[in-house]
Amino acid sequence: MVHDANVLYGNEVRDLVIRLAMSGLVQARWTNRILDEVCRNLTANQPDISSDKLSRLRERMNAAIPGALVENFEGLKLPDADDRHVLAAAIRAGAEVIVTSNLKDFPTDALSGFGVEAKGPDDFVLDQLHLDENIVRDCVHQIAVSRTRPPKTYAAILDALERAGLVESAAALRDCSDRRRPPSAEDPLPRPPRRRCRAHR
Repeated sequence: MVHDANVLYGNEVRDLVIRLAMSGLVQARWTNRILDEVCRNLTANQPDISSDKLSRLRERMNAAIPGALVENFEGLKLPDADDRHVLAAAIRAGAEVIVTSNLKDFPTDALSGFGVEAKGPDDFVLDQLHLDENIVRDCVHQIAVSRTRPPKTYAAILDALERAGLVESAAALRDCSDRRRPPSAEDPLPRPPRRRCRAHR
């Protein structure tokens, strides 16, 4: 699936979709134009971010998922000309889903002929929860463990995802936590089962 720039903009959502792809649960694709848009928006809204930091972000994203970068594609017809390259990249990569927050820019009648559909990031994550709840929970836990400046808890990451628009996904993950405590780095490793001794005859 191809992730649009608006999905890759926020730290927590970007981190989650990349970790889900790294887990092997889904495949992730993007283009240089998509990454250009991410970097432009980050620069416009957070001018304190240096160009070197943005370059490192770009390099890490491409290194984290080899083959994620789609190249050699041509534009197609969409209501918003600026989004044509996203559909073209999906077709070039053989992706069946475009994950975007701007669903109106990807109408069903414009995509269906190519075997592609658009989904919002909340629906995308819910789909992954239905496929493998444990992997999604583990990815959120990894994000929490990686946040050290300042430290963030599992619950704080869920709050951030909710603010980013993943309302139903965050609620579903909280429900998972109610049924099963989120893993902790301090948790002891499970002990192997004890063998029963055979009685001497």
